[in-house]
Amino acid sequence: MSDPYQTLGVTRSATAAEIKSAYRKLAKKYHPDLNQGGSKGVEQKFKEITAAYDLVSDPAKRAKYDRGEIDEQGQERGFHPRGGARYGTRSSSNGNGGSSPFGFGGGMGMDDILSEFFRGTTRQSGEAAPAEKGADVAYTMTVPFVEACLGGTKRLTLDSKKTIDVTIPAGTEDGHKLRLRGLGHAGVGGSGAAIIEIKVAPHPFFRREGNALHLDVPISLPEALLGEKVTIPTLDGSVALRVHKGANTGSVMRLKGKGIPNPKGEAGDMFATLKIMLPDGEDADLATLIEKWAKKKAYNPRKKLGWA
Repeated sequence: MSDPYQTLGVTRSATAAEIKSAYRKLAKKYHPDLNQGGSKGVEQKFKEITAAYDLVSDPAKRAKYDRGEIDEQGQERGFHPRGGARYGTRSSSNGNGGSSPFGFGGGMGMDDILSEFFRGTTRQSGEAAPAEKGADVAYTMTVPFVEACLGGTKRLTLDSKKTIDVTIPAGTEDGHKLRLRGLGHAGVGGSGAAIIEIKVAPHPFFRREGNALHLDVPISLPEALLGEKVTIPTLDGSVALRVHKGANTGSVMRLKGKGIPNPKGEAGDMFATLKIMLPDGEDADLATLIEKWAKKKAYNPRKKLGWA
């Protein structure tokens, strides 16, 4: 992947809002749902856009990338030792300027050295020291909106270079964390866990409120006046929606069971909000027709609100 800022078309100083806005525009252009039968290049472009957004929308990852600590794939550049001092691997100066005979890391006082040297001697005879588990490792994974709603699997490469398939539960929300035991750092008492935080990518059309799914549906003036069937997308395919005669902008139609499923598999509802759209550009014939109609049947829709 190339520079994520270039991929999204933003500068390195772009705000989080600017990055999100740029991602939404590109997602609308390259989203697979809008390019059915398109080239593989379009699908690859969408993956690159999503990966770039995953990197720079996360404050911690973005800071590491800007400092050059990780590359465009989120992998660390070079080797960065983790943990504290490594005892016995090097000598360190003691308080008198000499070397500590115990080889402890610098900055340790005599009390610390003695405590470390005699650690465990206060336990009763035969009592074993508790084995420490390895540390947990945190990951962030960006999941497409529809995949987060319906569930699925997504591949993740761990720090150990091991690749695993992560199961995304249906109804997963942004910020949800998955805990996978035994996939963290190794320790004497066993390995820690991999903690995976899920970031749900915005969708070009759908909005989520709990288990309810919301969609704005543009309709033409004839469809609003005369009533028509219009095709709209849902999470699992397209459906025909009947627009009643005389429909207004803001009218909400409910599609039962077409929302987002919960962990029990019970789906919420989908709400389609109608938006009347005039044709692009000027239409002289339509303007003339409306002008004649308005002279005979003019009305003020703001009168009910007491604005006039």
